[in-house]
Amino acid sequence: RIRNPDRDNLARYADQDRVIAPPVQGEQRVLFMGDSITDGWRIQEFFVGKPYVNRGISGQITGEMLGRMKADVLDLKPLAMVVLAGTNDLARGVQVPVIENNLYMMGLLAKASGIKVIFTSVTPVNGANIQARPPDKILEINKYLEELCAKEGYFYVDYHSALKNSEGLIPKELAADGLHPNADGYKIMAPLVQAAIDKALAAPARKK
Repeated sequence: RIRNPDRDNLARYADQDRVIAPPVQGEQRVLFMGDSITDGWRIQEFFVGKPYVNRGISGQITGEMLGRMKADVLDLKPLAMVVLAGTNDLARGVQVPVIENNLYMMGLLAKASGIKVIFTSVTPVNGANIQARPPDKILEINKYLEELCAKEGYFYVDYHSALKNSEGLIPKELAADGLHPNADGYKIMAPLVQAAIDKALAAPARKK
């Protein structure tokens, strides 16, 4: 990974970023940033007719997303950014304070550029994923994100509460592999994030 000349995989969306047109007047562009859960989400099918842009990359951790912020977010000039991140960090042993630092910086960069910030909770897991992604650490990150949003005027989406079962885990009916939501899982997530997007876009612009 150290020798990789493109550690953050900026090449993944480089061509698309280069040709995407600037938002036209009145266009409410929203950018989704994340890992495989975002990457695998067929945004255009769940948000028909919406000018939403998917910039998820499977397997990425928050540090890699932070490295993509300018090319894949700021330069595309969305009105709002939706971030779903952190689960891969836990699986790779990244410490929670480091994850929180990266998320904080992502929010700060977007805010400084006048982009509305929407953080979503890390989603629950099940099966073999429990050991790699301890539920208590997931809850710790989610608590931090909720508090950060309240403090900075960001918007928080609680996917975790909506997807978990009575044991605090995601049921197989929503994620067969215990990690990635299926179509039914995304059907639960979509209206939650849309409500937050609506609220964010309606909110007055905050000072940078």
